[in-house]
Amino acid sequence: MGAGHGHAHAEGRALDRKRLQLVLLVTVAVVLVELLGAWLSGSLALLADAGHMVTDAAAVAVALSASYVAGLPATSRRTFGLHRAEILAALVNAVVLLGVCGYLGVVGAQRLVNPVPVDAGPMLAFATVGLVANALSLTLLARRRDQSLNMRGVYLEVLGDLVGSGLVVAAAVVIMATGFTRADPLTSLLIAVLILPRSYRLLREAVAVLLETTPAHLDLDDVREHLLEVPGVVDVHDLHAWTITSGMPVLSAHVTVTDGCLQQRGVGSLLDEFSHCVAEHFAVEHVTFQIEPESHREHEDLGEAHA
Repeated sequence: MGAGHGHAHAEGRALDRKRLQLVLLVTVAVVLVELLGAWLSGSLALLADAGHMVTDAAAVAVALSASYVAGLPATSRRTFGLHRAEILAALVNAVVLLGVCGYLGVVGAQRLVNPVPVDAGPMLAFATVGLVANALSLTLLARRRDQSLNMRGVYLEVLGDLVGSGLVVAAAVVIMATGFTRADPLTSLLIAVLILPRSYRLLREAVAVLLETTPAHLDLDDVREHLLEVPGVVDVHDLHAWTITSGMPVLSAHVTVTDGCLQQRGVGSLLDEFSHCVAEHFAVEHVTFQIEPESHREHEDLGEAHA
């Protein structure tokens, strides 16, 4: 991987850490405020939002730790460093979100059957504080949300908090205006429904990286066709692509070329052309090519037959 590419990742992580630190401080403050509000008002929706914020505070802390760990240098034992720590953090975030959904569903259903009194005044005041704080956190994360699964996971959780706080505000207004106390547990269930698809999507993306599936933006058949268009190339095999962490796709391939082409152009020229082709058309910069002369194909086919 080029020095410039690695430097860009390092700068991006430094920026991510600063934003995550601010978001963590805001989130912890809101948790304390909403827990107090839930105790004073008796609101399940406010308590659920506070609980969600607790998991978000933990998720941000995990993401922040992962960002530091992922920035550690590579070693002979860990040749790609610890970039996967960011993916593991995203996986933890997704699992926690799914757990929150289950909790909100169970307790919300119980409150629908057996509604309890709610003091809508404090509920509205504390939910408004949460709404403003979540909007601030979301603004801090918005520009970096697509840089990694780690940052996207935190962004999605804060977005869920913002929507949740807005719903709690709306529920408090409804209760104040009509006395309909079931608006409180209904809001809790709605928050769970909103969180569920985002948490599932994040889980699916994190698992895809850990299972080293081909990046979504890559069509390996298309890659093979592009490489075969290079003059002198007669075959492309053992073609693999996977992702180390968000924004770091990797590709490797065995490329068979005619003996004449290899003698005329040399290995260095061919490697440059293959790398340029993949970087320009498929946005993959970390590549490994094994160039094989066509006269070597019989030896390789024989080895595969014995295997």
